[in-house]
Amino acid sequence: MTDEAGAQRTKVQQIADDLKAAIERGDDGFRPGDRLPGENALAAQYGVASLTARRALKLLSTEGLVESKKGAGARVLSFQPIRRHGIPRLASDQWGSGKSIWSADDSRAPDVDQITVQQNASPPEHIRTVLDLGPEEKACVRSRRYVMEGRPVMLAASYLPQALVTGSPITQADTGPGGIYARLSDLGHAPTHFREEIRVRLPTVDEAARLSIPTDRAVIKLARTAFDAAGRAVEINEMTMDTAAYVLDYEFDA
Repeated sequence: MTDEAGAQRTKVQQIADDLKAAIERGDDGFRPGDRLPGENALAAQYGVASLTARRALKLLSTEGLVESKKGAGARVLSFQPIRRHGIPRLASDQWGSGKSIWSADDSRAPDVDQITVQQNASPPEHIRTVLDLGPEEKACVRSRRYVMEGRPVMLAASYLPQALVTGSPITQADTGPGGIYARLSDLGHAPTHFREEIRVRLPTVDEAARLSIPTDRAVIKLARTAFDAAGRAVEINEMTMDTAAYVLDYEFDA
């Protein structure tokens, strides 16, 4: 990288950092829904080319702090991230009493706008291994897209042993009160232990399209495995979450 290119990158980051700090402080003109200064105004303020200012605004868009519409400039995103309470949402007295696990997260609950249920599917090898399925055994796959306030926020695919759930409401679009975990309890395989694995990566083209996000915005990949009292893995839920739409909150005693 040449000194000139490095200086330009530093300037882009400086402008983006200044704007980000103003948004986080909630300064006048930088609150949810406010329109940010345009490229020309930022270029004049920082003594840079308009392209440099444009790249700084693009960084904020990539992080999900602002939204840009052609001809309308960039505005501070008015969407408030969902605070996902990772521990209380999975408590048995949550889904066991017929409540949605989403009610533990937020006063707002996402809607499912796309759902498919595929029976007798051949799962990916890593799913087959965790569910301890034999070479000929199949899985039931429940795929959903969740939206909040009209905005896609998460994709999810649950894999369950087909032999375990055949003929149960789990194979239907609507699983009933308490969702999948309540129905597993009805089948004598109530989840008693969970494991969640979290990583962050860039989305695939398909994931970005379904989440309506740019391909250079990272997504959270969260894989949750549910185990019954015998230690058997009875469900794996692989989630793809827009990083700008979620705060993962884990609170527990020492």
